[in-house]
Amino acid sequence: MKLSAPKQVTWWIAIILGGLAILNEYDILSVGLGNNFVLLLLGYLLLVIGTAVKGL
Repeated sequence: MKLSAPKQVTWWIAIILGGLAILNEYDILSVGLGNNFVLLLLGYLLLVIGTAVKGL
């Protein structure tokens, strides 16, 4: 499998999801999801898929 760097938009969306999870964990911002793990997991999966799929 040949991996490639994700596009900048994909990377920023993943960073924003991770940041929202951190802000929600410390009650700085309420995102509405009851589980911060879901936000972190979505960000991580987005990075993994963006690395595995060319052009994403």
